[in-house]
Amino acid sequence: MSPEEERRRAFLVRALMAGALAVAAPLGRNPMAMGRIPRQLPPGRSIFELRGSVFVNDRPATLETVIHPGDRIRTGADSHLIFVVGQDAFILRDNSRLQLQGLANGLIRGLRLLSGKLLSVMGRREGQDELNLHTSTAYIGIRGTGIYVESAPELSYVCTCYGHTELTSVSDPAQREAIRSRHHDAPRYILAPGTDDSGSLIQPAPFKNHTDEELMLIEALIGREPPFALTGSGYSAPRRDY
Repeated sequence: MSPEEERRRAFLVRALMAGALAVAAPLGRNPMAMGRIPRQLPPGRSIFELRGSVFVNDRPATLETVIHPGDRIRTGADSHLIFVVGQDAFILRDNSRLQLQGLANGLIRGLRLLSGKLLSVMGRREGQDELNLHTSTAYIGIRGTGIYVESAPELSYVCTCYGHTELTSVSDPAQREAIRSRHHDAPRYILAPGTDDSGSLIQPAPFKNHTDEELMLIEALIGREPPFALTGSGYSAPRRDY
């Protein structure tokens, strides 16, 4: 890699870590902001809302599209998808590519966020200790968790909104961290090798690009509530200051 390419790569990583290139697209019309608490989706329905260009297995999605473990989902610019699979619910933001991995019993056993941004709430499984979420730079073990993830070539961003996760660097599996979070307690960046002089590939990060209101929305779609209490009118903003 030339010195100019190395400088450009370092600048890109600094920009991503500062959030300059990773601002989440707004969802636009938000049912909860309009005073409508969404109800649990009925059997046979997967999609609560879609905007813009959304594809499931390379076919344009509609509100009637049913999403299964094993499906591939892609969103375009200025697009998003809010959907449910079994006991798990998701907001997939713009310019994202997601691969669902399934079990024979129809449950999701893992996810690959190839690029983009994903907010998810994952139910606990009987007889299955954890799910796995893979990004460009991280393996994430998930146990009954609310989690927000961004995947870019040089780094991943992971906020364990609540629950338990274990973060492991793809390039150096010896670098790992167990997270126990009650309310956005320990956001992290997981870097690609060579992007930081310290040698540490898992580093503290700020809270960014997702809200408690969104977590409430997708938990409601599967008949649950998040484990934190939300009161007053300011619940759409993060409760913690970083």
